[in-house]
Amino acid sequence: MLESTAQAHSSLHCTGGSPWTSSTTVLELVIRSVRWRARRRAAWLAQLGKSEGFADRTPVKSDLEACLDDRDTPEREAVWYEKSEGLGPVNKAIAEVERELAGDAGAPLAQLGDLFGLSQTEMDLLKVCLATELDSGLSRAFGYLQGHPSRSFATGPLAARLFGRGLHSLWNPSGSLGIWKFVISGQASPGEQVPLSVDPLVIDWLLGESRIDPALMGLVSLVQPKAPPTGWPLEAAAGQIRRAIQAGSAVRVVVSGPPASGRKTFAASVSAGFGMQTLAIDDSQISDAEWPELYLRAQRMAILGGTSLAWHGKNLHRRRPAAVGPVPVQFVACEPEQEVASCDQALNHRIDLPSLTIEERRKLWKENIPESAAWPDQDLERLASRYRLNAGDIASVGRYVPASAAEAGSLAREITRQRLEGLGRLLDCPFDWEDLVVPGRLRQGLEDFTFEARDRATFWELPNARRLFPRGRGLVAIFGGPPGTGKTMAAQVIAADLELDLFCIDLAGVVSKYIGETAKNLSRIFARAARMNAVLLFDEADALFGKRTEVKDSHDRYANADTSYLLQLLEEYQGMVILASNKKQNIDPAFIRRVRCVFEFPRPDAPSRKRIWGQVIGELIGDQDRLRLAEAIDEMGSNLELSGAQIKNAVLASIFAARRRGQALAVEHLLRGIDRELSKEGRTLGPRELERLKLLS
Repeated sequence: MLESTAQAHSSLHCTGGSPWTSSTTVLELVIRSVRWRARRRAAWLAQLGKSEGFADRTPVKSDLEACLDDRDTPEREAVWYEKSEGLGPVNKAIAEVERELAGDAGAPLAQLGDLFGLSQTEMDLLKVCLATELDSGLSRAFGYLQGHPSRSFATGPLAARLFGRGLHSLWNPSGSLGIWKFVISGQASPGEQVPLSVDPLVIDWLLGESRIDPALMGLVSLVQPKAPPTGWPLEAAAGQIRRAIQAGSAVRVVVSGPPASGRKTFAASVSAGFGMQTLAIDDSQISDAEWPELYLRAQRMAILGGTSLAWHGKNLHRRRPAAVGPVPVQFVACEPEQEVASCDQALNHRIDLPSLTIEERRKLWKENIPESAAWPDQDLERLASRYRLNAGDIASVGRYVPASAAEAGSLAREITRQRLEGLGRLLDCPFDWEDLVVPGRLRQGLEDFTFEARDRATFWELPNARRLFPRGRGLVAIFGGPPGTGKTMAAQVIAADLELDLFCIDLAGVVSKYIGETAKNLSRIFARAARMNAVLLFDEADALFGKRTEVKDSHDRYANADTSYLLQLLEEYQGMVILASNKKQNIDPAFIRRVRCVFEFPRPDAPSRKRIWGQVIGELIGDQDRLRLAEAIDEMGSNLELSGAQIKNAVLASIFAARRRGQALAVEHLLRGIDRELSKEGRTLGPRELERLKLLS
């Protein structure tokens, strides 16, 4: 059935277009059919009145007496139709109309019945409702046929008598007409028959005008297929759909991927192979109260229009109404960890959209920014390899029409920057490698780390590399060492060199005293960061990656579970993570063994301290004053064991001390700044150091 459904609907689209070309429309035939049957029914009622002296009675009184006398029975009516010579032309006309409805002219109505499983009695009722809607003259006739002018509407019992179906009502709210809301019941007073009407959407469709259901306006959008990336599993999805159709079943394909990864475009591309358009529906805008009704209308519209559906949004976990059969082909566009309600009425398949390769990203950059053809090849290559963007992200950057690769890279970071949603703090990265004063061996290790970060996108596309390392393709480093030794600055230098954002994760928002909440927060961070172009910096990482302890209570057990879960997240994460800790010895050794890059930041030695003093003073007050204070800088660097951060803070405090007095920076001001920094640790300058420095002033 589904294969014939797809073929029958292949020319129907919600953008219009009529497949019906007969000179006599199906609706004209429906009206003629019901009119002739109403005429025949009226003749029968008139005959009943005449048999009792109809001239002396009103039609209503005559009809009432006939009913009470049990003369208006379906059996007597059928015999009279057959034997009455005067009804020959009427019966002939009815038979002729039915033959036409059974032929090509009635194909739309027959197809509607096939698509939605309408019984013959439901088809008869639908004809009566359609005719009433389209022919105002029938309303008056129905009033007479039902014994009162106010009953000028279609009812189930009336349809039964017109089509020779006996005394029972043809209206069944739990039948297909009622479930799909093709026929709608109104309010009726006690003892009165329920008035019935037809949904105008049915009339439009029978006229070949397939439209968007008004109730779904603003929720539905047409998705245009685009040239797909070569890595998309289009054929796999098409094969699953083809097999389901051959089995006579509906099929639902769950397309999993991050936002802007092209999930709806994937659905449209697959559907296009079957000659179908795709309608996307955002269920985030549908309330729980509206859900059953709008879900039904969406399924109905897609079946009528011969389209597939692609559901997306935040409420994909809501259950589908069981009474409503699903459209033959539909998709669900979800995020990897998003809950999706089951669908027992269809064959379910899941497809995880693969990340774009460098070549695919390069192609998308060229397609979305034609001006990039004039950019240097190395700039375009840097965009493609450095920024792990999805197809939708690249299209968004292209809409800004960037003038250069540098501007495109800046936009690439900007459009993904908000995805962490307050779970991290964006750090400025104003430093370069010349600002970072660390031992040569450490510097070389950090440069190697940065090179790997830059080159790894290309490396991990090698099949053998991916085979040997199915997990752990992310880049994780531990920066250990005392406070103020340059760990955060190193992260800023690396991020700036890579032209990536640096986000410091707020541990206060991650670590929770409530069992299981820490793991949830970590999962959210890594899931969102996977869609960004950023380096994650976990400061004071020992709070998260601490040594697992002996289990004494449930909190110990869950704390250990959080550490294990974090290890798993890091192994699966494909981005960059820097874990900074002042207490590396407190980090779980099993965790350290799994991290390939571990860097120890020592306190600066004398040459390093001299360089830091000179750089900070020279940059803040100028090289001339730096030269003037060269002897003091040499003395302080040689004899005062301060960290880089302490030196910077001491210089800053001394500059403001000098400015307060309106003086040039001098040794006495530097001593005040140094004393302030040492006092934080409960230290002071020794008499010998103090005396030597004072002599230099």
